[in-house]
Amino acid sequence: MTEMSRATAQRVRLVILDVDGVMTDGGLYIGVAGDENPVELKRFHVEDGLGIRMMKEAGLNVAIVSGRVSSATRLRAEELGISDVFQDPNTYKMPWVRKVMAACGVDWPETALLGDDLADLPVLRKVGLPATVANGVPEVRRVAVWQGVRKGGDGAVREFAEALLKARGQWDELVGQYCGERSG
Repeated sequence: MTEMSRATAQRVRLVILDVDGVMTDGGLYIGVAGDENPVELKRFHVEDGLGIRMMKEAGLNVAIVSGRVSSATRLRAEELGISDVFQDPNTYKMPWVRKVMAACGVDWPETALLGDDLADLPVLRKVGLPATVANGVPEVRRVAVWQGVRKGGDGAVREFAEALLKARGQWDELVGQYCGERSG
């Protein structure tokens, strides 16, 4: 895992997450239900949910921008309380990123993206904190200033959240608060 500078981390106000290959392992389970309706399932890692919660508790905006439309993504986002969810079937992420940035009142230096594949590259080249999971493609790894050791779908979002919040000096306080709420 690469270190994240405190100055870079403290500028971040918006964290954008890719889904396939970042929040999931990139695998898709596709089939049909008993009523012959198509079903798509994705495997999400529970640790990522707590990492996302911690980033939100720290006052960061968290959004999802995916290049694939999926009910599973929508359901997971609802479960995590993420209202900014954009899914583009043609993998055009830039317009959605600009939209969420405008809604949050942030500019490129205040934005982080955790991505893994070529569809993320145009955005990664512009954000203030380009980050990737261990299974990021070589082109993405070359532009990422932070690289994790966990693969997408294996707690990689949690690893990123922890690194970001530690660099900001907020992790220990958030862990204490989380544990304190559950100690009574």
